[in-house]
Amino acid sequence: MDLTLNRIVDQFPLKVLSGSGRLDRPVRGGYASDLLSCVMKGAAPDILWVTLQFHMNVVAVAGLLDLAGVLITEGNRPDEETLARAQQDGVVILVHPQSTFTVVGRLNDLGIKGFEPAAGPR
Repeated sequence: MDLTLNRIVDQFPLKVLSGSGRLDRPVRGGYASDLLSCVMKGAAPDILWVTLQFHMNVVAVAGLLDLAGVLITEGNRPDEETLARAQQDGVVILVHPQSTFTVVGRLNDLGIKGFEPAAGPR
C-alpha cells in the first residue's frame, strides 16, 4: 500500500519547509544516502529520499529524479535560497531532528520499505 507524504508528515510529525501543496503525493518507497551520486543511481520517481545533506544540489537531484520528497535529518535546515529554489521547482523538503538511522526505522514502521534499484554491476 502506498502512503502519501501527508500521512507520513502527520504520523511523525515532520516539519514541511517547501512543497506543502504537494503532500498528497504517493510515496512508493524510501532511499537513504548522503552521496548524491548514489541517489542519482539508486533512487526513482515517487521515492522519499532521507539524508542529512541540505544544500542546493539536493534540490537539483530531487527535481531531476522526480522524487516524492526529501527528508532532511539531524535538525539540518537549508538556507532561504535553497528553500526558494525547492519551492520554485516543486520539491517537497521535510525536516526532522532525529538521526537518519532513527528516521529510517520509523519510516519502515509506517510501511515505507527501502527502494531497491534494479540489480546490476556497481
